[in-house]
Amino acid sequence: MTFKPILIVCGEPNSIFLEIFFKIIKYKKFKTPIILICSYNVLMLQMNHFNFRKKINLIDQFNLKFEKLNNDRINLINVDYHVTKPFENISVKSKKYIANCFLTAIKIINKGYTNKLINGPVSKKHFLNKKFPGVTEYLSHISKSKPTGMLIFNKQLSVCPITTHYPINSIAKKISKKLIIEKIILINNFYIENFDFKPSIGITGLNPHCETTKKYDEDEKIIRPSVKFLKRKKINISGPYPADTIFMKRNRINFDVIVGMYHDQVLTPVKTLFEYDAINITMGLPYIRISPDHGPNEQMIGLNKSNPTSLLKSIEFLDKR
Repeated sequence: MTFKPILIVCGEPNSIFLEIFFKIIKYKKFKTPIILICSYNVLMLQMNHFNFRKKINLIDQFNLKFEKLNNDRINLINVDYHVTKPFENISVKSKKYIANCFLTAIKIINKGYTNKLINGPVSKKHFLNKKFPGVTEYLSHISKSKPTGMLIFNKQLSVCPITTHYPINSIAKKISKKLIIEKIILINNFYIENFDFKPSIGITGLNPHCETTKKYDEDEKIIRPSVKFLKRKKINISGPYPADTIFMKRNRINFDVIVGMYHDQVLTPVKTLFEYDAINITMGLPYIRISPDHGPNEQMIGLNKSNPTSLLKSIEFLDKR
């Protein structure tokens, strides 16, 4: 059986990504062909740095023939980016290169060759700047897809933040009934389409203990009415629950997904529970996009000590699909 290939945009060239990719393909075999989209120059320099040996199969993006691909070699679509050493400091220098890698992947997906995309980490400061809060919103923009949502997925428990990479002092203004309802419907549809069941969803409040001394109470005015509306739509949701207790063992076992109002409210506990055993899935795109749940990790670049589990789980999720 032939599977549509997995495209991997390697992201920021000055990161741990290729190191962990080398670790995975050295020991793990996948049925689905994997195609890297990155610089041949960067790839060779980092292969030499890590003393990793594997032949490279250069693919012409304008003359694609994927049906006979396998993973005996590194299948590569080269995007030009010239450097003289394997690693540099992360800067705005790589911004255009990373954008070209993403655009190359989207063109291939739009032509119907595949519907599977993994991307390595990027610098939100240098690549996304202030235009997009995260890669989720960036891909939503270039793929012309709205709404989208971030699902940090683990088989035992997944989480979804209603708002993503926003400063804490702007979160209350970003939350709305419309946004909550959109995200919950995305989650419900994703689980039905990919796992054939309706998930049990718990939603947190915004304020500590779902209480506030302010005149305007977001938990009562926005979140609770949204839950009531979604229940009428036959979605298995309950809450709002206090964020400081919903992740306790006796509580979290009741849910497949816990939805929070902001990024760290749900990502901090799920990373504490599962560490690298979680992947970032963008819901709502016309293809499946996954990212390992970690950043470029400048402190670990070149040291060959990084944990590859999240990238491994990302590839395994798409393998044989």
